[in-house]
Amino acid sequence: MDIIIDTSVLVGLLVPNDHWHKQAITLWETTKAHGYVPVYLDCVTAETISVIVRRLEEKGLSTEVAGAIDRWEEHIPTGSISWVFPDVPRLHPEIIALIRSSSGALNFNDALIALACRERDIKAIASFDGDFDQVDWLRRLSTPEDIKT
Repeated sequence: MDIIIDTSVLVGLLVPNDHWHKQAITLWETTKAHGYVPVYLDCVTAETISVIVRRLEEKGLSTEVAGAIDRWEEHIPTGSISWVFPDVPRLHPEIIALIRSSSGALNFNDALIALACRERDIKAIASFDGDFDQVDWLRRLSTPEDIKT
Protein backbone atom coordinates (compact mmCIF):
# COMPACT_ATOMS: atom_id res chain seq x y z
CA MET A 1 0.00 0.00 0.00
CA ASP A 2 1.35 3.43 -0.98
CA ILE A 3 1.81 6.25 1.52
CA ILE A 4 2.75 9.85 0.84
CA ILE A 5 5.62 11.06 3.00
CA ASP A 6 4.92 14.69 3.92
CA THR A 7 7.43 17.46 4.53
CA SER A 8 7.16 17.37 8.32
CA VAL A 9 8.15 13.70 8.39
CA LEU A 10 10.89 14.07 5.78
CA VAL A 11 12.49 16.97 7.64
CA GLY A 12 12.32 14.93 10.83
CA LEU A 13 13.96 11.97 9.11
CA LEU A 14 16.75 13.97 7.52
CA VAL A 15 17.68 16.45 10.25
CA PRO A 16 19.00 14.71 13.38
CA ASN A 17 18.36 17.67 15.69
CA ASP A 18 14.85 18.36 14.36
CA HIS A 19 11.98 18.48 16.87
CA TRP A 20 10.26 15.56 15.08
CA HIS A 21 13.37 13.41 14.47
CA LYS A 22 12.66 10.56 16.92
CA GLN A 23 8.96 10.42 16.06
CA ALA A 24 9.75 10.52 12.33
CA ILE A 25 12.20 7.61 12.64
CA THR A 26 9.67 5.54 14.60
CA LEU A 27 6.88 6.36 12.14
CA TRP A 28 9.12 5.53 9.18
CA GLU A 29 10.15 2.17 10.63
CA THR A 30 6.57 1.29 11.55
CA THR A 31 5.16 2.15 8.12
CA LYS A 32 7.81 0.02 6.42
CA ALA A 33 7.19 -2.88 8.84
CA HIS A 34 3.48 -2.73 7.95
CA GLY A 35 4.16 -2.91 4.22
CA TYR A 36 3.67 0.72 3.27
CA VAL A 37 5.58 1.89 0.21
CA PRO A 38 6.74 5.51 0.43
CA VAL A 39 5.72 7.92 -2.32
CA TYR A 40 7.61 11.19 -2.66
CA LEU A 41 5.86 14.03 -4.48
CA ASP A 42 7.87 16.75 -6.18
CA CYS A 43 6.03 19.48 -4.27
CA VAL A 44 6.92 17.78 -0.98
CA THR A 45 10.57 17.29 -1.89
CA ALA A 46 10.87 20.93 -2.99
CA GLU A 47 9.30 22.12 0.25
CA THR A 48 11.45 19.75 2.31
CA ILE A 49 14.75 20.93 0.92
CA SER A 50 13.64 24.56 1.32
CA VAL A 51 12.64 24.03 4.96
CA ILE A 52 15.88 22.21 5.80
CA VAL A 53 18.09 24.88 4.23
CA ARG A 54 16.13 27.74 5.82
CA ARG A 55 16.22 26.19 9.30
CA LEU A 56 19.93 25.49 9.11
CA GLU A 57 20.65 29.02 7.93
CA GLU A 58 18.45 30.51 10.69
CA LYS A 59 20.44 28.54 13.27
CA GLY A 60 23.73 29.71 11.80
CA LEU A 61 24.49 26.19 10.63
CA SER A 62 24.89 26.84 6.91
CA THR A 63 28.00 24.63 6.96
CA GLU A 64 25.64 21.68 7.54
CA VAL A 65 23.57 22.33 4.40
CA ALA A 66 25.75 20.13 2.18
CA GLY A 67 25.41 17.18 4.57
CA ALA A 68 21.65 17.64 4.77
CA ILE A 69 21.39 17.71 0.98
CA ASP A 70 23.53 14.57 0.77
CA ARG A 71 21.14 12.78 3.19
CA TRP A 72 18.18 14.03 1.15
CA GLU A 73 19.67 12.70 -2.11
CA GLU A 74 20.47 9.34 -0.49
CA HIS A 75 16.96 9.03 0.90
CA ILE A 76 15.10 10.34 -2.16
CA PRO A 77 16.79 9.55 -5.46
CA THR A 78 15.45 11.68 -8.32
CA GLY A 79 14.01 8.59 -10.02
CA SER A 80 11.77 7.90 -7.02
CA ILE A 81 9.96 11.27 -7.17
CA SER A 82 6.38 11.40 -8.47
CA TRP A 83 5.87 14.58 -10.48
CA VAL A 84 2.60 16.40 -9.71
CA PHE A 85 3.57 20.00 -10.51
CA PRO A 86 2.57 19.40 -14.18
CA ASP A 87 -0.97 18.70 -12.89
CA VAL A 88 -1.31 22.16 -11.30
CA PRO A 89 -2.90 23.92 -14.30
CA ARG A 90 -5.58 21.24 -14.56
CA LEU A 91 -6.13 20.95 -10.80
CA HIS A 92 -5.88 24.67 -10.01
CA PRO A 93 -9.64 25.26 -9.59
CA GLU A 94 -9.92 22.24 -7.27
CA ILE A 95 -6.84 23.33 -5.31
CA ILE A 96 -8.37 26.76 -4.73
CA ALA A 97 -11.73 25.20 -3.81
CA LEU A 98 -10.06 22.91 -1.27
CA ILE A 99 -8.14 25.80 0.29
CA ARG A 100 -11.40 27.76 0.48
CA SER A 101 -13.38 24.86 1.99
CA SER A 102 -10.70 24.43 4.69
CA SER A 103 -10.86 28.17 5.48
CA GLY A 104 -7.19 28.34 4.60
CA ALA A 105 -6.07 25.57 6.97
CA LEU A 106 -4.74 23.73 3.91
CA ASN A 107 -2.20 25.77 1.99
CA PHE A 108 -1.63 25.46 -1.75
CA ASN A 109 0.91 22.62 -1.44
CA ASP A 110 -1.24 20.68 1.02
CA ALA A 111 -4.28 20.98 -1.23
CA LEU A 112 -2.19 19.80 -4.19
CA ILE A 113 -0.91 16.85 -2.14
CA ALA A 114 -4.45 15.90 -1.10
CA LEU A 115 -5.74 16.03 -4.68
CA ALA A 116 -2.72 14.10 -5.97
CA CYS A 117 -3.52 11.40 -3.41
CA ARG A 118 -7.16 11.26 -4.51
CA GLU A 119 -6.18 10.97 -8.18
CA ARG A 120 -3.65 8.23 -7.48
CA ASP A 121 -5.92 6.38 -5.05
CA ILE A 122 -3.41 6.84 -2.23
CA LYS A 123 -5.33 6.69 1.03
CA ALA A 124 -2.60 7.49 3.60
CA ILE A 125 -0.14 10.25 4.36
CA ALA A 126 2.66 10.17 6.93
CA SER A 127 2.47 13.67 8.37
CA PHE A 128 2.61 15.61 11.61
CA ASP A 129 0.39 18.29 10.00
CA GLY A 130 -3.09 17.97 11.51
CA ASP A 131 -4.63 20.04 8.72
CA PHE A 132 -4.72 16.89 6.60
CA ASP A 133 -7.34 15.51 9.02
CA GLN A 134 -9.85 17.72 7.18
CA VAL A 135 -9.41 15.74 3.95
CA ASP A 136 -12.12 13.07 3.79
CA TRP A 137 -10.29 10.76 1.39
CA LEU A 138 -6.98 10.79 3.24
CA ARG A 139 -5.90 9.12 6.47
CA ARG A 140 -3.10 10.87 8.31
CA LEU A 141 -0.63 8.63 10.12
CA SER A 142 1.57 10.39 12.66
CA THR A 143 2.24 7.73 15.30
CA PRO A 144 2.78 3.96 15.26
CA GLU A 145 -0.61 3.63 16.96
CA ASP A 146 -2.29 5.24 13.93
CA ILE A 147 -0.87 2.48 11.76
CA LYS A 148 -1.83 -0.38 14.01
CA THR A 149 -5.48 0.66 14.29
